[in-house]
Amino acid sequence: MAVVLFTTGSTGHPKAVLHSNRGLAYKALSMTTAHGLSSTDTALMPSPLAHVSGLLNAVLVPGTAAMPVVLMEKWDPELGVRLVGEHAVSFMIGPPTLFLGMMDVAGSRAHLKSLRVVSCGGMGVTPEFIDAARQEFGATVKRTYGSTEAPTITTCTAGDGADKARDTDGHSVGDAVIRVVDPVSNRSVPAGERGEVLLRGPELFVGYADESQTREAVRRGWFATGDLGTLDDEGWLTIVGRVKDLIIRAGENIASAEVERLLELHPGVRQAVVVGCPDQRVGERVAAFIVGDHHLDVEECQRWFAAQGVARFKTPELVVHVEEIPLLGIGKPDRPALRARVAALAPPGR
Repeated sequence: MAVVLFTTGSTGHPKAVLHSNRGLAYKALSMTTAHGLSSTDTALMPSPLAHVSGLLNAVLVPGTAAMPVVLMEKWDPELGVRLVGEHAVSFMIGPPTLFLGMMDVAGSRAHLKSLRVVSCGGMGVTPEFIDAARQEFGATVKRTYGSTEAPTITTCTAGDGADKARDTDGHSVGDAVIRVVDPVSNRSVPAGERGEVLLRGPELFVGYADESQTREAVRRGWFATGDLGTLDDEGWLTIVGRVKDLIIRAGENIASAEVERLLELHPGVRQAVVVGCPDQRVGERVAAFIVGDHHLDVEECQRWFAAQGVARFKTPELVVHVEEIPLLGIGKPDRPALRARVAALAPPGR
């Protein structure tokens, strides 16, 4: 046993995740190769070292590549931009909120010229974000997919096309195997169809400290991630949401990530997070927290979604404008806090 890491608890209580020395060593070697890193690179890491991304990308990968790393006690976009310039940082990894903050810093482009590889993970990574980040940073910007239990399972390598790095979350970069199954029957779905992502590979955790949680999450040797995704016939994975982030409105399943992406296509929306609002009549309604143009209301959402050809039941029925999205320690949206807030905003009787 090498380490015990805790999940973020973004969908429930944190779980204690057990990793072996061999699994982490394998992952460090494979990611150093996948990102094309060497001793000539420098990393900037704002994630806590007790988080899997901090451990992997600020300790294990830099150690494997013999490259220096700049640590930050707490993320601050202005300080981050300054540190990139001062230390000629060439490699960064984090959620989109981190990089959006850097883009907002005045004069940031002059300090970010050294960036060579930017890797983004999380549900907020859209093709539009990748385009904007590539233009702003002048670097290779790609998507990744992983979790505390399964660190960075998919990404793109230098030999892959830019379109795949933009439109998908990548492919397995080592011996990991990916299946997409029907969440109810556990049977594999055809290529391109949505289902729950199952994983198996040498980098996966060896279990939870709570054995009952391990039995619940591992199905005949496959780790059930709880993520919804599609897998094409060439092995490219695209994450489309969380099983627990489905909003069920009058029997219709609505993926929060799909609604968020449609909102962020609107020119007045900088960032959007969508959660379910409890409702006695239909079960849940779609609630959207938005950073951006305050003129975007429910009626404008209805017009926008209709123009995109989207079913009406997916349209937000509550729009809350905020100055910024509350975040967990690693930069992910704090969905439990937003659910609690929207439940308090629900009109009486809902």
